Amino acid sequence: MSEYKAQLDWVAEQDAEMRRLLVAWCDVNSGTGNLDGLGVMREKLCEAFGSLGGAMEVVRFDGYDVVGDDGEMRRAEVGEGIRIRVRKEAKFKVFLCIHMDTVYGVDHSFQKCEMIGEGVLRGPGVADAKGGLLVMLYALLALERSSMGKNIGYEVLINPDEEIGSPCSTALIHEIAKGCDVGMLFEPSLPNGDLVKARKGSGNFQVVLRGKAAHAGRAYHEGRNAIYALGDLLNELDKLNDLETGVTVNVGQVVGGGAVNIVPDLVVLRFNVRVKTVGQMDEIMGKLEGLVGEIDGREGYTCSLYGKFFSPPKDGDMAKDFQYLIEEAGDELDIDFAWQSTGGVCDGNKMAAVGLANVDTLGPVGGDIHSDDEYVNLDSLVERAQLSALILMKLADGAVPWATI
Repeated sequence: MSEYKAQLDWVAEQDAEMRRLLVAWCDVNSGTGNLDGLGVMREKLCEAFGSLGGAMEVVRFDGYDVVGDDGEMRRAEVGEGIRIRVRKEAKFKVFLCIHMDTVYGVDHSFQKCEMIGEGVLRGPGVADAKGGLLVMLYALLALERSSMGKNIGYEVLINPDEEIGSPCSTALIHEIAKGCDVGMLFEPSLPNGDLVKARKGSGNFQVVLRGKAAHAGRAYHEGRNAIYALGDLLNELDKLNDLETGVTVNVGQVVGGGAVNIVPDLVVLRFNVRVKTVGQMDEIMGKLEGLVGEIDGREGYTCSLYGKFFSPPKDGDMAKDFQYLIEEAGDELDIDFAWQSTGGVCDGNKMAAVGLANVDTLGPVGGDIHSDDEYVNLDSLVERAQLSALILMKLADGAVPWATI
């Protein structure tokens, strides 16, 4: 334990620098669509994570298809990611992952950090997930300082597109996950400090519904009102909600229409679906295709469905052994937490989809994420970095039977 303690004490000594870096990183806008800002953030992260050694590369991703407000498909670009491989020849390897993008665009009003109470920092990305980047970095630095660090290898992926479902980085997440033994992700813990064990699955969908334009007075009967037809579809989508089984359908955006003297011929719908089981994914897909097909079969209308379930549900039991190790480390550090299930999704879902046991809320304690009240408890930066450092050192020490070094 003395070796562990030396490195954990070192982490505690980094508190001031961690706080300084957090503000510096959060003051850089790295909204998913801000490619310039993501480039600045990437450079800062390459400098910080470069001290780990290993092989670092900047990862360029292909773009992804999106449906525009005009109903046409177009290609969108994402920023570049960072991949670091350390001791890739090791028998036991850990996959550590967290994103650099935030939900706050370059034109969002929420751009700077400020203290809002004793030890509480409000700012864009302070918890989700630039605080997580710091926790991951300092946990790895502590591992590299230790004598047992050489016993395990690891891969780090910092991706630029998680806040839109990781459409471009998912394939790489799957590739890395298949070559590792356990996964650690640094999304923020829940506001009370608890960790997440199980997550719902999630899918984003778009519907393009086209009717026929006509003069609302002279030739109303010749038109086909796309918005009225959409109303029928919306009523049916609402019926898919089933809180008892955990299925939710959230209509997030409707775009269409114009002058009120024209029968509207186009409407674009965007919505999200959450499910608890893979079976529900298949069932909902069938129902969505049927509902859209019914509208598409109407005279004078076309209706097309786009999108998919990008994150399957995450089973809370698949990482039991790893959860026990984390609990043991938490007890040794007097960190009190429980395990909860949540409807939110993250890249931990994608790791689990290819069989990698992982825990995905090892970041700092914070809350109100995805809002302009996002905050982090600054003391938790050191606390959670120590927790992950101890986990990594225990893995490197062969402290659990399944960690075959």
